[in-house]
Amino acid sequence: MRHRKSGRSLSRNWEHRKAMFRNMAKSLVVHERIRTTVPKARELSKVADRLITLALRGDLSAKREAYRVLGNHKLVKRLFDEIGPKFESATGGYTRVVKFAKPRRGDGAALALIEFSYNTGAEPEVKKPSDKPQTKQLPGQTPVDQSRVQESEQKTSTASDSMSAEERIEQSSEEKVDVSSEKPSEQAEARDTEQKAPAAEDPQAKKDTDTGEESPEDSDQSKK
Repeated sequence: MRHRKSGRSLSRNWEHRKAMFRNMAKSLVVHERIRTTVPKARELSKVADRLITLALRGDLSAKREAYRVLGNHKLVKRLFDEIGPKFESATGGYTRVVKFAKPRRGDGAALALIEFSYNTGAEPEVKKPSDKPQTKQLPGQTPVDQSRVQESEQKTSTASDSMSAEERIEQSSEEKVDVSSEKPSEQAEARDTEQKAPAAEDPQAKKDTDTGEESPEDSDQSKK
């Protein structure tokens, strides 16, 4: 008759399996996730679920039963104070077994990750898109420099938005005054160019010199 033959033998006798599962349970309580083969992970999940059930009971007899498996008071305290309260709203499925795609090197055994399923019903956080335009980071620019550039751009945008209509009118009037102040200087430059230019010659005098005849004024002076 097949009595007391439940579970996988894992090519070990009962004493060896008992010691192995104790050590694996300690490692699971300490690290909260371990990597092992798929058959060992499935058998360990039964032991881990029993420990979580004892932690949810929380009485003295449950602590003594957990100590029989873990054999360490610090681990029992961690199980009852830190790990157990995280499963108060859960009704089962305290562990999760995730298979790896690649087998183990050497013997090709199928590997799996066993861990406590803390975030089974938790919704993933979704980041909201920001309205601010993101500036591209230059190759030699550090994240600190990029944050400073963004702060300066934000300050300039807020300053331009806060400018009132009256300030804009005053700014436009100042620009008009600057343009009117430039006109007298242009007039002075035109006068200087006129003074420097040579005086125009009399066309009548030029004609007399070309013909060689004396002007009437010169003939009167010669007669005298």
